[in-house]
This record gives sequence, C-alpha cells and structure tokens, in this order.
Amino acid sequence: MIVDCHTHIRSLDEADISEHLAAAETVDACVVLATLDEARDRTNKELAGYIGQHPDRLVGFGVLDPIQDPITDADLVSLTEKQGFKGIVLYCSMSGFHPAHSRAMRFYGAVQELGLPIFFHNGSHSLRSEAVLEYTQPYLLDEVARTFPELKIIVGNMGVPFVEQTLSMVSKHEHVFADLTIRPSKVWQTYNIVVAAHERGVMDKLLFGSGFPLSSADECIETLLGFNMLLSDTKLPTVPRGSIRNVIERDSLDLLCIEHEQIKPPEQAKPSSTPGSQDK
Repeated sequence: MIVDCHTHIRSLDEADISEHLAAAETVDACVVLATLDEARDRTNKELAGYIGQHPDRLVGFGVLDPIQDPITDADLVSLTEKQGFKGIVLYCSMSGFHPAHSRAMRFYGAVQELGLPIFFHNGSHSLRSEAVLEYTQPYLLDEVARTFPELKIIVGNMGVPFVEQTLSMVSKHEHVFADLTIRPSKVWQTYNIVVAAHERGVMDKLLFGSGFPLSSADECIETLLGFNMLLSDTKLPTVPRGSIRNVIERDSLDLLCIEHEQIKPPEQAKPSSTPGSQDK
C-alpha cells in the first residue's frame, strides 16, 4: 500500500480539486493537510467537505493553533466526529509559538487521549521570511514526546534544515516518525537525507510524502528509486533498494493507527509495485 502522507490543496476551486484528485489516483491513500492560508475555522470546514466526498481516497488533518484558539475537548471531538479529521497539523514556526508552550502541552494531552496523530509542519525546504527558525528545530519536540509517550508525532519535511535532529528524535522515541517529503530537483539533498537515515538504522520510521502541489508522488518515487543509479559509477555509499521501497510502500495509516475507508477489499488492492521498480 502506498500512502502519500503529505499533500495540500490550496483552494477548492474546480481546477485545484481536479489536479489534487488526479494526483491522489496514483497512490492508495492520500493525507491532506490543512493550510494556514485562510482563517482556521473556514479552512477546516472547507477541507472537511472535500475530504468527506472522497473518504476512500483522502484522509484529512485539521489545523489548529493551541495558543490562540480556545480549544475544548468538545472542539476536538467535533473535528473528528463531525468533520471527519483523522489528525491535527500544527505550524509552530509560522504561527510563532514554541512547540512546548504550556498551552500547547495541555492540548497535546487531550490529543493523546483521543489517539490522534499530530503532524508538525515546522521545517520546510523553503521557509517564509516570517517563520521563526528557532521553532523549526525538531529537538524542541523531545519534551513533548517524553511527556506524552503515546502521542504519535510526525516531524514534517524531515525537519529540514535540521535533519540530524529529526533522525535523533525518531531513533529516541517509539512514536515519533519523520515525513520523507523530498524535492525531486534536489537529488543531492535527497541522497544525503536517505543515506543518513539508513546509517542511523531508522528507515522504518520514515513516512513517504510528496508535498503536493510542489511535487507529485510519481516524481518523488522516481527520485527515491533512481538516485542509487546516479551513483553507480562512484564510490559513494548507497542504500539498499528494498529499504527505499519499504518506505514508499509502507502503510503509514496503519502505523499511525488511522482507520481509513477502503472501497477495494485487500485482495483487490494494487500490487506492491512502484514506478521504475524494474530498473537496476
């Protein structure tokens, strides 16, 4: 099963919906993260409507700000039961709050009780100028993971530019995972990230993502499966192809304990093949 654990839809006009649905067709399931482009209530409402029309293919993560939003247990239940979200996405660096802020810590406790995963969309391959770089550092989530050991945490974008901190976090904590969203145009950066994860023995903690609409799942899969080939005439270290395929074909939803409607029964699901799987 191929799960794209990191996509966005910037607007819900016909063109964007068509493009996103076409991209989702190339994988078995697709996580759609709410953005910060509009008011959070409006964003969640509109995204919930879109996700609700395609429950067999799409999984939604609603956006909240635990510092500015007066979030109650009823609000969280509404997000899950009424709007159908399966997780929460936080933008600490863009929203300007420390990941271990006291209000945020109380929020994490409630989220842990509900069994929801949190996607920390803090780091990025291209941070906006207003983002607080200090708050993108994955090690700031260590206090969160220690205080709430059952809370499933996803470090978005591999915590770029602080990849080593991300590797330390996923190695240290059982329920901390890293979103391997890459940029196909940055092959050298991709190579270094994957080799570092392999050498640390944490490939099993990586979740495949495309970052759509900035790139597509097909492009990312092709990049991941192809960079070893680019190094065939060098003496640089490589990563076993099977380990890379395992990341791509990992059932991230099961790993995060996310229940997902599937129209196709398991025996009729896609074969576990990926683009370029016959290349050497």
